[in-house]
Amino acid sequence: MALLSFSAAYHRLVDVAPTRPAIVCDGKFATRVELERAADARARAWRDLGVGEGDPVAIALPNGIAFFECVFAAWKLGAVPIPLSHRLPEHEQRAIVELADPRLIVGVPRERYPDRLVLAEAGSTRSGAEATAEPLPDRTSPHAHAIASGGSSGRPKLIVDAQPARFDPEAAHYGMDAGVVVLIPGPLFHTGPFLNARECLLRGGLVVLMSHFDPEEALRLIEAHRVQWVNLVPTMLHRIARLPEQVRSRYDLSSLERVVSSGAPCADWLMRAWIDWVGPDRMFEAYGGTERIGGTLISGREWLAHPGSVGRPTGGRKVRILRADGGADGGELPPGEIGDVYFLPPGGQGSTYRYVGATARATGDGWETLGDVGYLDREGFLYLVDRRTDMIVTGGENVYPAEVEGVLDGHPEVGSSCVIGLPDEDLGQRLHAIVQADPAIESSLRAHLAASLARYKIPRSLEFVAEPLRDDAGKLRRSQKRAERIGTKGIT
Repeated sequence: MALLSFSAAYHRLVDVAPTRPAIVCDGKFATRVELERAADARARAWRDLGVGEGDPVAIALPNGIAFFECVFAAWKLGAVPIPLSHRLPEHEQRAIVELADPRLIVGVPRERYPDRLVLAEAGSTRSGAEATAEPLPDRTSPHAHAIASGGSSGRPKLIVDAQPARFDPEAAHYGMDAGVVVLIPGPLFHTGPFLNARECLLRGGLVVLMSHFDPEEALRLIEAHRVQWVNLVPTMLHRIARLPEQVRSRYDLSSLERVVSSGAPCADWLMRAWIDWVGPDRMFEAYGGTERIGGTLISGREWLAHPGSVGRPTGGRKVRILRADGGADGGELPPGEIGDVYFLPPGGQGSTYRYVGATARATGDGWETLGDVGYLDREGFLYLVDRRTDMIVTGGENVYPAEVEGVLDGHPEVGSSCVIGLPDEDLGQRLHAIVQADPAIESSLRAHLAASLARYKIPRSLEFVAEPLRDDAGKLRRSQKRAERIGTKGIT
């Protein structure tokens, strides 16, 4: 079948079954035709405001049906949607807006950008245009989307998809079949939830959207809507696993065909716990980035044979491990040796994305890295260690925070954790752990760490907090946490 624009791909589904539900969020349904008409009305209103083909459109709306109406409206005009967090701090949002230079911003106060075209409320985009029967011309956005990233480092960037907004109905998407029911538990301004929801809608499935993540509510929705496919970041897997057994066993999860962990490395104990619960043929872990230069996938059954791995490359991508200073000339490391993880997509460098506000980290022959450190085994399975930028050197030893956080999170009373390096006159940096838990567990937590880690990897100091340290997308702002403790707490 020929490639279709996203709009045309969705319209053919409307023609087949207009009243079939497309999205449900907080108990409210939108049928295929309702989503189509609402997006059509928005597109006409935006066209009257001057939005056209190739124009960036920033959409700062919370998870909800209106978000999809706006995204499809952008695609109908051939514009490029840029999902943004509606909770993004103003200074970060401004930096992204300056980079993106959007033709239209939806979902922010008008007074914030007096010199830009702004629609403060999602509903304000509607107009009398929905009364006309004149069809909009079929447009294809030159870039399917652009995703904002990197705000935690103070250097935000845009990752612009290099591919136009075209859909192949026959192409596979990680086991997501036509008519599939997909739970979307994460925020739609992140790549995983955004792409999974898009793929589900274009395949004629039902998107079961959570306005915010709650572990028990996720289980209830899986049972109520007979969800078949769900992508959960490790933070969500952790929160569900920590529910009391009598709560978890209350819900029927037999409809699930695929549970995919992604967004951050999944601790071994957590992956094993989910394999034990849902079975090795339904549990998967995926690794990749918004840039789509590379990606890997592993099933639970493969994971049991290669514990800790994130799998082998998918979709014709290639992976190799290079020395930090090796580059392209003889820098490739053999199986088992830790180095920088580099990928090459089938179409070569530049075929999957372009940066705005950043420069790719690439070798002279086009291999690129997302900044992760890892190694390959002899069968080509990839194992991640951590991000090189997060590595802490303490007393001459290299410590990767993700390893320590995995052990901390394995304690039954810990909700989440963050390990950072703080300045130390003797060690250079000392390990400091911020832990979401009751301070009363300190002695048992230290015993847990001593039983699981080498002495130099054990944090010298523990700080207990009540609030979660990762967001619903599993993201952790280590640099921000470190800056706060050095600056506001006077730690030296």
